[in-house]
Amino acid sequence: MKTANVHEIAWWKEGKKHIVGMDEAGRGPIAGPLVVAGVCFPPHYQHDEIYDSKKISDKKRKQLLQEIVKDALEYHILIVPVEVIDQCNIYRATQNAMQTLLSRFQHIDAVLSDAMPLPMCKKPVLPLVKGDQKSVSIAAASILAKEVRDGIMRGYDCLYPLYGFAKHKGYPTKQHLEMLHIHGVLPIYRKSYAPVAMLSQMTLDL
Repeated sequence: MKTANVHEIAWWKEGKKHIVGMDEAGRGPIAGPLVVAGVCFPPHYQHDEIYDSKKISDKKRKQLLQEIVKDALEYHILIVPVEVIDQCNIYRATQNAMQTLLSRFQHIDAVLSDAMPLPMCKKPVLPLVKGDQKSVSIAAASILAKEVRDGIMRGYDCLYPLYGFAKHKGYPTKQHLEMLHIHGVLPIYRKSYAPVAMLSQMTLDL
């Protein structure tokens, strides 16, 4: 697997030196936070192993995270709590978090995002469908976001060992939903997500 950087190259050739790639981890789970990351590499950077975080092993992600942190000109990570997700929905929470994260970068000439429009950004923005497979900067952001979020979910597994968070990371697997129904809704659940909302309503109706 090799992530192309044709979009970065095109902007680098135009003299844009600071291109930020943005991605998230945790839009689909029913529990745990959303994590958004942004990465800016030096011009003409390429790394053949940096790819979509969902397509590489845990061991490889941990290795690549260290290399990304070392090689990046700048990177930032933002953790979005479940309360914010429930308040404004996951799409808006992701978009707002990405726009907030951009404000933390010292230098930005252009932005590549994983399919997310960023209308508040005053620099050129290119949303790419499956961007984590098409841009080394977005792929790097996806690795940072997933590694941070997976670490958070492993921590929750220690706090709530009956739910299996270390295994499913909060995604609504069959086993996870069974544990949710048996043991009930925790504070880390997204109350606006259907499986949690339905169970919460059933509890209120009893």
